[in-house]
Amino acid sequence: MPPLSLLDCFLQGPVARPGPAQSVLPLQGLTLLAVEDSRYASDALRLMCQRSGARLRRVDRLQAAYAHLRVYRPDVMLVDMGLPDGRGDMLIRDVAKLHPQGPIVIAMSGDPGTRADAIAAGAQGFIDKPFPDLAAFQDAILRHLPDRAVRATATTAHVAIIPDPLALQDDLEHASDLVKSNPTAAQRRYLAGFVAGIARSANDPALAEAAKDMSDINGIDRFCALLADRITASRNAFTDPNS
Repeated sequence: MPPLSLLDCFLQGPVARPGPAQSVLPLQGLTLLAVEDSRYASDALRLMCQRSGARLRRVDRLQAAYAHLRVYRPDVMLVDMGLPDGRGDMLIRDVAKLHPQGPIVIAMSGDPGTRADAIAAGAQGFIDKPFPDLAAFQDAILRHLPDRAVRATATTAHVAIIPDPLALQDDLEHASDLVKSNPTAAQRRYLAGFVAGIARSANDPALAEAAKDMSDINGIDRFCALLADRITASRNAFTDPNS
């Protein structure tokens, strides 16, 4: 089926479309740690883990991930390559060095150009954003768990996951707040990547393209205008005209 547009995402609530019944939850008993700053992407992960039987923990910054690992040891880490306080490959490299026996580390990004850096840092796998359907997500993890290979055959439903549109609205408003705070050049680079990622996930190529053009003041103005339009659309989608 074709991907949903940004407005479609707002008009339709969080959905995990049903497919053929599965007798086994292929990730049952696993704990996943997502290091992900987007609430929209995080909600997609939550839904996929819920449908797969896995427990999901989430942090949104590198420092929070380090603090988490001092207390807990997840089975799998899903690490976004672009985070507010640094690049995901820094964390991947440290985990590979400090915890050689695990967890399994899988990088995530909407920029396929970061794949080589993630693998060079020690990631065992890479998931492109927007996230794949449920079966592909499960396979991306199960391929690193040979003792569960027999369970992967039970995953036959190609279920499309649609996260909560309110999470997307939160991401857009967060981006708007950041761009209004007179960001530095480094912060603008992070912001461009953040918005491009959520725009791709929401099938909004115009917003993704605008996010690339933030190196000059005119580019920022165009970006802000388009972002404001998207925020207005999201708010209007949840406004009851009869209220």
